[in-house]
Amino acid sequence: MKVEIAKDERIEDLECHDLKIIQNKNYYTFTSDSVVLANFIKLKKKDKCVEIGTGCGVISVLLTAKTEFDKIYAFEIQSEMARLAEKNVILNDLQEKIEVISDDVRNFKQYIDVESIDVVFSNPPYMRKDIELNKNPIKNKARHDESLSINDLCQCAYSMLRFGGRFFVVYSAERSAELIYTLMNHNLEPKRMFFTQNGKGKVILIVVEAVKGGKHGVEVLPELETNDVKGEYLQLLQTKYFGRN
Repeated sequence: MKVEIAKDERIEDLECHDLKIIQNKNYYTFTSDSVVLANFIKLKKKDKCVEIGTGCGVISVLLTAKTEFDKIYAFEIQSEMARLAEKNVILNDLQEKIEVISDDVRNFKQYIDVESIDVVFSNPPYMRKDIELNKNPIKNKARHDESLSINDLCQCAYSMLRFGGRFFVVYSAERSAELIYTLMNHNLEPKRMFFTQNGKGKVILIVVEAVKGGKHGVEVLPELETNDVKGEYLQLLQTKYFGRN
């Protein structure tokens, strides 16, 4: 479906089932974090899902190609990014699968019932607010946790999820202890996790699947090198983390 492309916007081919994504050079643009998380998430045919902080909508859009699900409610606090996400939903003709909600996720009770969601996923702002801020306010809000603390993130996920529901999240590796502590404090038990590194031995991210009310015990998956120049990290995710060839 045709959508109007603004002067500072560009359309990129996601090289996956003919999906495309519009990005704006003045806004926060997606990185490998989003691709890694999208490839880690597992959904079922009847799952009702929530994305916290959809940005341009790339994770939700990618999920339509790799798995079946009933519906994704994609929350985005920044109106500019929410409008861009909506354009990407229309561009890919996904209006029946993805609903963009332009609001603070902490207001979710206005849109969905408590404990009605099967899966929540998020690539949230995870830089501390005391780290040097970007001059661009849209990029700044997308990167720093001042607008959504780790405690609020986990509290929202817990409140939305039914018992046994799953929460997928990517976060800064240097804050991994804080993430796991906060997850467990909200009865979100980590069940699968792995770290990513930049190919130079520096660990960058932690990626976790947690289950509401889950039993203790976590499977630690192999570390993932995300910046393979051949793009082979996607194949690694498929074969090692999903059992696909």
